Amino acid sequence: MTEDFFHIFFRSLQEIVFLYPFAMSWIWMVGGLFYYFVRERKTSGPDTLPQFSYTPMISILIPCHNEGEQIEETISALTATNYPGRWEVIAINDGSSDNTAEILNALTTKYNFLRVVHLAENKGKALALRTGSLLAKGKHLICIDGDAILEPNAVSRLSARLQMRPMIGGVTGNPRIRNRTSLLGKLQVGEFTTIIGLIKRTQMSYGRIFTMAGVVAAFRKKALFDVNYWSPEMITDDIDVTWKLQKNGWFVLYEPAAVCWILMPESLKGLWNQRLRWAQGSAETAIKHGLSLFSRRGRRMLPILVEYLFSLIWAHAVIFTIAFSIYELLTIDSFTGIIANIVPSHWVIILGTTFFLQSTVSMFLEKRYETPRLQHLFWMIWYPLAYWLIMATTAVVGLYKAIFTGRKKLATWVSPDRGIR
Repeated sequence: MTEDFFHIFFRSLQEIVFLYPFAMSWIWMVGGLFYYFVRERKTSGPDTLPQFSYTPMISILIPCHNEGEQIEETISALTATNYPGRWEVIAINDGSSDNTAEILNALTTKYNFLRVVHLAENKGKALALRTGSLLAKGKHLICIDGDAILEPNAVSRLSARLQMRPMIGGVTGNPRIRNRTSLLGKLQVGEFTTIIGLIKRTQMSYGRIFTMAGVVAAFRKKALFDVNYWSPEMITDDIDVTWKLQKNGWFVLYEPAAVCWILMPESLKGLWNQRLRWAQGSAETAIKHGLSLFSRRGRRMLPILVEYLFSLIWAHAVIFTIAFSIYELLTIDSFTGIIANIVPSHWVIILGTTFFLQSTVSMFLEKRYETPRLQHLFWMIWYPLAYWLIMATTAVVGLYKAIFTGRKKLATWVSPDRGIR
C-alpha cells in the first residue's frame, strides 16, 4: 500500500515537472505574439532614432566593483551614443581592490562627459546607485553594469519610452549575450532569445513586469525618489526596485529596441553563483512585498506573485522527482530503462515539439534586434535539459536561504564571472 502511494505520488510529480514548462511555453508564445502584433510591430527597430518632443538631460550611472578588465570598453562604447540632448556619465567606484580606480581617473582626462565617484568601502550596488543618482544632473537615469555595451540608439529608445506618459517610472532594455564561445555561452544565447524576451513581452501584455534587468534600465528620477531609491539590504536591488515602483502606482515598461550587449558566466561555478543570487533575491522580494500585493493599490502585481509561486512548486517537484528517481533506478539495470523512468516517452515528443515552436516564435520576434542564426536553434532546443536542474535547485536553495538566513544590513557585492571573450 505504501509502495503504491509513493509510486502514484512520484508519477504525479513527474506530470507537474513536465506540464508546467509545457503550459508556460504556450502562455509565453501567445503573450509574446499578442504583444508583438498589438504594440511592438508598430514601433521602429533599434537602428531608428525615435521622435522627441523634448530632450531632457540624461545621466548614465555605472556602478563598478573590480571592473578593471572591462570598464574602459564600456565607457568608450558610450561615445557612439546618438541621444540628441545633453547627457553625462557617472561611474561609481564601490571600494574596488583592483585597478578600477586608476583606469577611471585616467578616463576622466579622455572624456569630458565622465565624472567619477570613489567610495572608500564596498557598500553594495544599491548604495552606489543611490550615490550616483543623488549627484546626477539628469531627470532620467540610465543604469548599466560595468561590462555592458550599449547600442548607439539605446539611450534614446529608453528616454523616449519614459516620455510616453508621466507615470512611467522605469523602462528595462534588451540584454543580449556577447560571449558565446563555450557550450554554456551558447546555451545562454538560447535562454535570452527563447525565454527572457518572451517572458518580458507576456508580462507587458498583462501589465506588470517581474524585474527590470539591472544591466540596462532607465528610471525617472522622481519615481526613484518616491520609492526611496534602491534598497541596500536586498541581494537583488533590481527586482526589489521593480516591485516597489509598480506597488506605488508607477508603470514599468519593456523596450526591446534598447539593445545592450553583456558578458555572462561560462563556468558552472559562476553560473551557479549568479542564478542562486537571482533566486534568493526573488524570494526576498516576494517575502518582503507579497502580503502588500493584496491591497487595492498592489493587486495588479498579483499575477507576477502567482507566476513566481507556481515556479517554486515546479522547482520542488523537480527536486523530489530526482530523489524518487534515484530510489527507483536502483532496481533498473538498462540505460534505456533509466531514461524512460525519468522522462516519460509521451512528454519527450510533446516538449520537443513545443520547444521547437517556442524557439521559432522567439527567433521571429527577435530578428529585428539580432540577426537570427540557425545554429542557435539547435542550442535553444536543448536549453531545458541543460538548465532545468540548475534553475530548480537554485530556486529551492535560494528560497530557504531567504527564509532562514535573513537579510544583511548591506548587500555588498562582488564582480561576477564575466566568462570567456
